[in-house]
Amino acid sequence: MQDQDFVHLHLHTDYSLLDGAIQIKPLSERLENLGMKACAMTDHGNMYGAISFYNTMKARGIKPIIGCETYIAPGSRRDRAGRAAPGEKANFHLILLAKDYEGYRNLSRLTSKAFTEGFYYKPRIDKELLAQHSKGLIALSSCMSGVPSALLAQDRFDDAAVAALEFEEILGKGNYFLEIQEHGLEPQARIRKPLVELSKRTGIPLVATNDAHYLMPDDARAHDVLLCIGSGKTVSDQNRLRYGTPNFYVRSPNEMWDIFGSELPGALRRTVEIAEACDLTLPKGVNYLPNYPIPESDTGLSADEYFEKTVRDGYRTRKVQVWDLELAKGELKHTFEEYEARLSHEIAVIKRMGYAGYFLIVWDFVRYAKEHGIPVGPGRGSSAGSLVAYSLGITDIDPLKYDLFFERFLNPERVSMPDIDIDFCVRGRAEVINHVANLYGRESVCQIITFGTLASRAAIKDVGRALDMPYAEVERISKMIPPPVRGRNVSIEQAIEQVPELRKAIDTNEQVKEVIDIARRIEGCARHVSVHAAGVVITPEPLEEIVPIAVSAKDEVTTQYEMTDLEKVGVLKMDFLALNTLTIINDCLNSLKHLLSEAFSWSKVMLNDERTMQLFTEGRTDAIFQFESSGMQDICRKLKPKSIEDLSALNALYRPGPIDGGMVDEFIQRHHGKKNVRYIVPEMKEILDTTHGVIVYQEQAMQLAQKLAGYTMAEADSLRKAMGKKNREEMAQQEQKFIQGSVDRGIKRDKAQQI
Repeated sequence: MQDQDFVHLHLHTDYSLLDGAIQIKPLSERLENLGMKACAMTDHGNMYGAISFYNTMKARGIKPIIGCETYIAPGSRRDRAGRAAPGEKANFHLILLAKDYEGYRNLSRLTSKAFTEGFYYKPRIDKELLAQHSKGLIALSSCMSGVPSALLAQDRFDDAAVAALEFEEILGKGNYFLEIQEHGLEPQARIRKPLVELSKRTGIPLVATNDAHYLMPDDARAHDVLLCIGSGKTVSDQNRLRYGTPNFYVRSPNEMWDIFGSELPGALRRTVEIAEACDLTLPKGVNYLPNYPIPESDTGLSADEYFEKTVRDGYRTRKVQVWDLELAKGELKHTFEEYEARLSHEIAVIKRMGYAGYFLIVWDFVRYAKEHGIPVGPGRGSSAGSLVAYSLGITDIDPLKYDLFFERFLNPERVSMPDIDIDFCVRGRAEVINHVANLYGRESVCQIITFGTLASRAAIKDVGRALDMPYAEVERISKMIPPPVRGRNVSIEQAIEQVPELRKAIDTNEQVKEVIDIARRIEGCARHVSVHAAGVVITPEPLEEIVPIAVSAKDEVTTQYEMTDLEKVGVLKMDFLALNTLTIINDCLNSLKHLLSEAFSWSKVMLNDERTMQLFTEGRTDAIFQFESSGMQDICRKLKPKSIEDLSALNALYRPGPIDGGMVDEFIQRHHGKKNVRYIVPEMKEILDTTHGVIVYQEQAMQLAQKLAGYTMAEADSLRKAMGKKNREEMAQQEQKFIQGSVDRGIKRDKAQQI
């Protein structure tokens, strides 16, 4: 780094909820434009955005420094005696930066215990906890709310020196720095010389920071409004939090050198030295799978051996209860040799990929639910393609019968964690989670955090209220934002382009213009935390040893990382979905049992019952899961389904892509014989015959790739995934591979291109 470089070591993203207004992606762009090679993230009391920050910065070639501006209790973190006395702070601030992986883990432990042990208005640590987990950390004394600065502001120089030296002793010499800032605030100016003197007296080096809370100078007004949103105040309120100057932005190195360069160049160079000392690399390809407790009766078996034994026991049960009966009726589509070969293949892949324990974990809690009368769904998503899952009773769908592929669920050529979503009755879900917590330890099981964001309409409403705009006017403007399109919010930018009325309001009304301008600046910022409706994590050791945890407003323990970030760090995530439909079905069955004095199982219901299909034909599908929307009811009336296969096809086709591409109408026309079915090559008929020549299922695309172009099923799954993600670069590569493979197998090039 050059002589006049500078690194931001004190910076708040929008994960400093309703205080930080810096979103991570725009931050990375700003840093790149400024030529800055490193940056720290130090949100208030949490590590919510650490993984997103780490990966985004890495992708830009910028060194990410993961940190936190912790709240530190004046005494014990466990003290709940009451608020601080007048003139005293309830907590102080301390910046902690992870030097390495050990420091990252200690930061995770500290921020976790701040929530679980020290929460009192804020998540707090104390000096005792800091001393226990100080290795691998660098600390900065923080802003005016840091202990030394707060004491200097009270003209308590000697006390500030004692406090600073105590922190240095805890962190170790060379790991604690006195932070100096300049935002044009009188209190900062007043302690500037005492801070310099304190550094000389104690020998603790100074480091210059800028306490960035927003990206650019002209974001100051938007940040001020954000503070009002967070505190429930309006900008006209005199008694509210405000920053006082427009200087809490991501300053350039030149700006920082203009401020401190002549007097304290060492404080600026020290930011670079600290950044160089921080060299965190998060491990890749690590999966933190808990160990399934093997029963005492099988203690001699390894997890792999017990897994295979359990699977084969389940397979034999399915054979007796299902396949032997189908064979007797002449309804078994595949031979037992095919079933056994498929089972052996799946077992081998699962064991080779190290996921035997995963399947045992899922098998255990599904079995628990069924044994305790808690309704469980028959299967959801790609896991229905696993014969192992069917044999274990995790799913109740025979994958061979319905031509479902294991590779779509678990691709041996693409190492990724399996993902089995399980539906439970609403009333029984909590009991199942409680069983899991008891089995693996409550310190190793928790739910997953999610973040509510300031979407376009919400941003306008919040900003309007903060700016004292009349309620009716706020509502009028916010309603100009079009409703979400297929689950995606329409951004303010898009709305301005699409809605002339909104553009006119902006052009003719200064207050509306200001509301929209500020709302655009904070749109997308994290607003609040909540608990994911389904996600649960299970770890092999206490959670805080692997990921930071938090405590929700309802005292629920959650991760600090959201679901996608948990997957990136290799934590096992399970979806325990609470499905109201299962509860309704169960209540109906109980009513029938009461009325008829006879037990009735929904799994025995005929799937092609004529009277039931007539209901679908008439579109009378209110409250039927995935068939209750008016659009789906209309399509049901047009198709007039006669079988479960017809319903399955409709469910697969009722998506934005097929609807927009005319596939639904084409399918209906062919279904009724109003359009002829033509195949580009005869080999396609075997695969597409049941869907009238229309590629309805992703499995059909995989089959075509295998049959026509010689793909392995694992390669076909990679093609499927590329199609789903609409990755143009990868699709171009797959196109060439498919065409060449088809040509090599005797298909004309123009036909292959058409397919």
